[in-house]
Amino acid sequence: MTILLSPPLFSSLLLSPPLFSSSLLLSSSPAVFSLLRGSGKSIAPFFSSPPLFSSLLLSFPLSSSLLSSPSHPLSWGSVGLSVCEGGRGGGFRMEAMALYSFRATEGDELSFNKGDVLKVINMEDDPNWYTAELNNKKGYVPKNYINLRPHAWFAGRVSRGVAEGRLRQRDRGAFIVRESESAPGEFSMSVSYGDHVQHFKVLQDRSGQYFVWEEMFFSLNQMVEFYHSNSIAKEGTVFLRDPEHNARHPHHAHALFDFTPHHPSQLRFLRGDFIDLLDCSDPLRWRGRCHGRVGFFPPEYVQAVYQ
Repeated sequence: MTILLSPPLFSSLLLSPPLFSSSLLLSSSPAVFSLLRGSGKSIAPFFSSPPLFSSLLLSFPLSSSLLSSPSHPLSWGSVGLSVCEGGRGGGFRMEAMALYSFRATEGDELSFNKGDVLKVINMEDDPNWYTAELNNKKGYVPKNYINLRPHAWFAGRVSRGVAEGRLRQRDRGAFIVRESESAPGEFSMSVSYGDHVQHFKVLQDRSGQYFVWEEMFFSLNQMVEFYHSNSIAKEGTVFLRDPEHNARHPHHAHALFDFTPHHPSQLRFLRGDFIDLLDCSDPLRWRGRCHGRVGFFPPEYVQAVYQ
């Protein structure tokens, strides 16, 4: 991919995406967007307000394998344009706030107004478009028009055993929401009860609302918020606690297994090693020091020592 940035304000951008061989001047014209997308969503529209760039110069084609590669998405954020990324990949349902109004120009798109709260259904089909739902209607929405709400409690695709390992020594009410092992596309919630970890299957009715008991919720965010102030346990009282309050912040850990890094930023250690914990704020990866080296590692490989 060849990128030509015109300093200092990046007034033009030279790209090589698929399907076209001629140069096109991209404006806010729906007809141009329609032409660029072709048979699939590949180019997200720019904000009409505030205007960041007066034009965008594209020349085609670009290797389709590069476009479809998760490590090389054709995303405006990846080439330095100011767009709202907001969130992580994965097929989960999250709330998103509309930053700008959007009017659909194709039958598979979803219109919305600034300030609307959408339910994002799919983030994997295209790097620039999400599938979302609003008022029981579904369609593509440009990801640079919305901002995903925070979800530090979402752990992605982790097993029941890994979830128990992460929550075993956490305070009562510590929790994660994870993708179900047995039913892809569905979710489970794992909650620390203090002396054990309880797992809940998150169910959906025909309208797409979520529930674990009788209360129904538009999104996972709403469900989590509800159980912050309402007990998720039917016997006893257990309120969900935000991730930043989950841990008692251990300072040390013992390695339960050998860990071989897959990236230079990760920390190598062997079973039985003693690790100084430097940062445990992220439930998906911790940062520590072992044998003079500093790096990240998955928490389930160690046993935290609380003193």
